[in-house]
Amino acid sequence: MANVATVPAEGQILVNIEDMSMLKDIKKAISMVKGVGKITLPRRRKLYSAYELSLRDLDEGRVYKYDSLDDLIKEIEG
Repeated sequence: MANVATVPAEGQILVNIEDMSMLKDIKKAISMVKGVGKITLPRRRKLYSAYELSLRDLDEGRVYKYDSLDDLIKEIEG
C-alpha cells in the first residue's frame, strides 16, 4: 500500500530583509519564482501617543539624567 502525502494548496514564507533599499529587487526576484502568486508587505504601525513615543525613547537610550532641577534649567538655558 502506498502512502500519499497531501500538499497544502497555499503556503507562506517569511523573509527578513536587512537592507530595505533592496526591497524592490527582492520582490521582483521572488515574483519570478514559479508558483508565487501574490507578494504582500505588512504595514508598519505608527506610534501616535506621547506615551508610546516616550517608551521608544527609553528603549533606544534617548534619556537624560540631571542631579537637580537647577541643573536641567542650566542645561536648557545653555
